[in-house]
Amino acid sequence: MSLPRIHVIGLGPAGPELVTAGALQLIATVPRQFLRTERHPAASVMPQAQWFDRLYDSATSMPQVYQSICEALVSAAAEEHEVAAQLGTVGEVLYAVPGSPVVAEHTVELLLSDPRVEVVIHPALSFLDLTWARLGVDPVELGVRLIDGHRFAVEAAGQRGPLLVGQCDSSFTLSDIKLSIDEPPTAAVVVLQRLGLADERIFSVDWSDLDREVSPDHLTSIWIPEFAAPVAAEIVQLEELLRRLRWQDPWKAEQTHDSLKRYLLEESYEVFEAIDSYDAQSGAGAVELCAELGDLLYQVVFHSAIAAEAGWFTLADVARSIHDKLLARHQMIEQALGASVGSPEVAEVVALWESSKQQEHGRSSALDEIPVGLPALARALKVAKRATAIPGYVAPPVSSDLVSSDPVSSDLGAALLQLVDLAQERGWDPEEALRQATDLRIQQLRTLESPGSDSP
Repeated sequence: MSLPRIHVIGLGPAGPELVTAGALQLIATVPRQFLRTERHPAASVMPQAQWFDRLYDSATSMPQVYQSICEALVSAAAEEHEVAAQLGTVGEVLYAVPGSPVVAEHTVELLLSDPRVEVVIHPALSFLDLTWARLGVDPVELGVRLIDGHRFAVEAAGQRGPLLVGQCDSSFTLSDIKLSIDEPPTAAVVVLQRLGLADERIFSVDWSDLDREVSPDHLTSIWIPEFAAPVAAEIVQLEELLRRLRWQDPWKAEQTHDSLKRYLLEESYEVFEAIDSYDAQSGAGAVELCAELGDLLYQVVFHSAIAAEAGWFTLADVARSIHDKLLARHQMIEQALGASVGSPEVAEVVALWESSKQQEHGRSSALDEIPVGLPALARALKVAKRATAIPGYVAPPVSSDLVSSDPVSSDLGAALLQLVDLAQERGWDPEEALRQATDLRIQQLRTLESPGSDSP
């Protein structure tokens, strides 16, 4: 059974003189015609067409506009097809878009994926052809990326240029573009307007003046030769996907910080296992480690999305927080090592790092903020590391039986395992025993930290 047919033509980038002969022939032969917008210099070639400009004014978002246009076109094609079926022919309508149907046309993408209609695309001249001619560049040689101005924050993320940004049709769009870049280009960008028309304009503008010095219209685009890459596109897309899934997936919608804790712990352990199986020399296990780190990152993004919905913080705040924290700590360490001669020892850097963390958090003790919920062995090790920053602390002697020049082949693991066997034999809980011993050590260390203390 045949489907209703929609012919899609492009009106070119400028006036009627750039409309193709094939498009003009379809305009003359297909009676029912639609035009995405009348605000195009070649719209005069379709005086009988129905326009969709009213949808731009009434809709709350651009995706809603595109979907409404497609529904109207599919409905019209079905009506024509019902009439034509009585005559044994195929019903068809004509849909015209600015420029080319295959360049930055989301309505065409939606139509092509719609199983209710047959879509026939007819080639046309796009604004890109005039753009390359005016700029004097070969887009293939330079590897130019075409970006939709309405989706700049996502599509331009991670890109260094050169970029051509189309659909820069409003001051709001230009403002969003400008504010989405943390490290804007230092060189001026080129604004291209109404190419091929009598009032064509091509001029340069500083990034900071993009939304102040430009009066945009639907024939405005921006050429960005190069700029520093912002947050990677994949991160932005992941955040957007999770935000959308929180609305669409009932399970994800009901999750809280508390309900996700066990998944965060599970993913952390799976990362540990992947690291144990990873060989940095041969790269064996790299794919698995990458996947497990992605699962762990997903947990961070999930928690950030929940907090963002509550208005507390976003993924950007999380990234900024750790960036600023690392920078401040390293600056503190650099200042402390400024007078050092030669390369610092690892132990010296670790001690300074712990000291910077203590100052940063306003901790009165090196033992503050050690999570009680850590596994007993991990908690004991963390206490032992923090203890090295306490003046006067002397580590208790370690049995020579456990000392080895090679930590991988030492008897440490075997000794720990023997202790576990002993605990099992006598019905003890080794986890709880180590936790209590660690609590006792913390009390002793806090006593050592107390002013006037001279005993461990």
